[in-house]
Amino acid sequence: MHFLLIDDEEVLIETIAERLRLKGFVVDCALSGNEAFYQLEKNDTIDIIVLDIKMPDMDGMNILERLKAKYPLIEVIMLTGHATIESAVKALKCGAFDYLLKPCDLNDLLSKANKAFSRKREREAKILNVKLKPYISDREREEMISRIMKE
Repeated sequence: MHFLLIDDEEVLIETIAERLRLKGFVVDCALSGNEAFYQLEKNDTIDIIVLDIKMPDMDGMNILERLKAKYPLIEVIMLTGHATIESAVKALKCGAFDYLLKPCDLNDLLSKANKAFSRKREREAKILNVKLKPYISDREREEMISRIMKE
């Protein structure tokens, strides 16, 4: 699983990144929305984004809306220290997978990330199934998708 952490609090994201890397995950970090989009342009293997709501250059909700428009399969977990029910509902309506409060427990983050990754893989499998349908049999398609999902 490949993470992109987006937060203007450098110490926080470096701490989370290090803990995730120790668990064997690939992690990139961005301190702003612009930096995050630069990272996404150069790397197409990102699966999960952990995104802060409040940032100085670009609001997390604006980033989320742009992310989902351009990269609809990437799952986004919102992270904030300034939670309201309204902001959580808005984030979910805009396409966020889930919502965590700062400081978040690493096990909670990993649990949500695993669920988000599973959903991403299921959506990718459905798309692949549709694209392959005209070219190979149902059985071959199911076998191929099953192999890919196990990777």
